[in-house]
Amino acid sequence: MRIRFAGKRSLPRAPRRSLSGRRKLCFPRGRFPVKLVFHSIFYAPELTGVARYTAALCEHLAAAGHRVSVVCPPPYFPQWKVQEPYRGWKYATERIRDVKVRRCPIWVPRQPAGIRRLLYGASFALSSIPCLLAESVSADWVFVIEPSFLNAIPALAIAALTGARTWLHVQDFEVDLAFSMRHLRQSRWRRFAFAMESWLMRRFDVVSSISGSMVHHLHVKSVDPARTWLFPNWVDLNEICPLEDTAGARRRFGISPDSIVALFSGSLGAKQAIDVLVDAAGVLRGEAKNVEVVICGEGPGLERARVMARNYANVRFLPLQPPEQLNGLLNAADIHVLTQDSRASKFVMPSKLLGMMASGRPVVATAEPDSEVGRIVAQCGIIVPHGNAAALARAIAHLAGEPEKRKALGERARAVCAASLSAGKILAAFEQELARRTACAAEPAIDPEDRGARS
Repeated sequence: MRIRFAGKRSLPRAPRRSLSGRRKLCFPRGRFPVKLVFHSIFYAPELTGVARYTAALCEHLAAAGHRVSVVCPPPYFPQWKVQEPYRGWKYATERIRDVKVRRCPIWVPRQPAGIRRLLYGASFALSSIPCLLAESVSADWVFVIEPSFLNAIPALAIAALTGARTWLHVQDFEVDLAFSMRHLRQSRWRRFAFAMESWLMRRFDVVSSISGSMVHHLHVKSVDPARTWLFPNWVDLNEICPLEDTAGARRRFGISPDSIVALFSGSLGAKQAIDVLVDAAGVLRGEAKNVEVVICGEGPGLERARVMARNYANVRFLPLQPPEQLNGLLNAADIHVLTQDSRASKFVMPSKLLGMMASGRPVVATAEPDSEVGRIVAQCGIIVPHGNAAALARAIAHLAGEPEKRKALGERARAVCAASLSAGKILAAFEQELARRTACAAEPAIDPEDRGARS
């Protein structure tokens, strides 16, 4: 059955099935540029993680001549509160750097755990259906950004209706995290949840993720390797770069020019395990009195960290910084610190690591040696066991007393980014892959009967 839509379409006609059941996509061979719709529960002007990378990708594609629209809620992360002047219950449309952004209502809990976390994701997945349908009518690709994985359900259904191709990009394995972090505890639902996740993932035309180990985890979930692709996060080496003079940045943030600064910057949630860094700061009061621990971020874990550090004079808290201040903040540090909860480390690849490395500073991270984070940080810093505050304090104190080693490790960190993780290289590779997948989609499907007749 052919579905007809009023108005101009980038796909000449809706998809149809061959006799073998394989879908035929009927847009012109190699059609490029294309129209893309992104379905994401995080987006600009949010400052951290998924929102920042999704916005950068969309803006890059729009600047390259593609038609890009985003269906997302109003900004609320990492504060877990809808930010002014936006409204959580209101539909709205705006344009940000040539990207059409359609905001949909969302319910945001103050403490996102358990059933509240499910309801929060479901509220956006449901409210976004009208906007997603309207945008997808003329789309060539529908991109779903995980989290939230619940967005996969309406996206797949609508793409099947309109004939768009589908691409799932996994920043976090949300279902794995929900159970490993005990946001969801009912074990009787575990098997069903993973089976449903695998079934939905296998319905996407392309499934990508941000590290080699996470792509392998897609294969464990029975996603066809031919449909998977490694699409790592990146860093703009022009925006984040070492500064010769950091005194001005330190004055701006109220940091002493004589301190050795150990900095954590990012969202403060359960998986960041920031309490380990606060405990390490307590140890450092006796071992390295010239070290100042700076925690820059917001999130559900902030208040607990403040309470834990209330008697520590060597701990300073800063709010999240806007993009124009980020390079100065990262350069104000002598050492970057990356903490993770061991239960989450297998299912995420912290994007903040790239900015740390690009600033030309060494990194101390809690990680397993054979993990993705562990392998990267081993080249440009020190890894310590998860949850071990004493080991974290020793590593920070060691680097605090070794300025030449800090310099050498920082230069190596920057070189690793330049070699394979720069924005130019990653985004160019993505455009090539998008063009290839678009051209492959335009190849006519040949039924076995047709192939036999031609021979």
